[in-house]
Amino acid sequence: MTKELAGRVAIVTGAGRNIGRAIALELSDAGAAVAVNGRVSRADVEAVVAEIESRGGKALAAMADVSDEAAVQRMAAAAAERFGRIDILVNNAAVRPEKPFESISLSDWRAVHSVILEGAFLAVKACLPHLKATGSGAIVNIGGMSAHTGAKHRAHVVAAKSGLIGFTRGLAHDLAENGITVNCVVPGLVDTVRAPGAKPPQHHQLNKTITRQSLHVNAGAYLG
Repeated sequence: MTKELAGRVAIVTGAGRNIGRAIALELSDAGAAVAVNGRVSRADVEAVVAEIESRGGKALAAMADVSDEAAVQRMAAAAAERFGRIDILVNNAAVRPEKPFESISLSDWRAVHSVILEGAFLAVKACLPHLKATGSGAIVNIGGMSAHTGAKHRAHVVAAKSGLIGFTRGLAHDLAENGITVNCVVPGLVDTVRAPGAKPPQHHQLNKTITRQSLHVNAGAYLG
């Protein structure tokens, strides 16, 4: 079977579990080598790498805090050194705490934006020279339904995810001349792995959540 992404290289942030893991696996199954990023759990990241390799794919564990500019630069450099290029960047890393607006501090606000919005900015900056070199790079920002519907106790998250939409639109205009496509993909509600005892988010309780053992992603969509 022909693999449409054979020879391509992708970086997926926040790929140690849940939607990021599913994206990394699907990109690998389509033929791409994948740098699997995570911040907290090296065990989760290495498990995804091992799963990709067990399926005949190529992968790299890329531990980095996406809000740390130097760490993101090192991640991009490591992926380019290992695989020779970077064709696809998927900005999936996010934090989604819930807190009544009155209790959200400036540090809470900045902590969310530093991962969701600034993390995407830093990852694009780090990968851009490599994406330009391919002449057909692709950037995919993973949005959130709450950016369109709103959600209780998530003003900071909704604002960051909404900002990601604007960032996507601006980048699409800036990078079109370099042959780079930029898209924002908004998954439906997915029942992801949560800490023991954690309650489902408010907006999951108001809408129907997709509950499945695995999440399948059409890798072809990531080329615009």
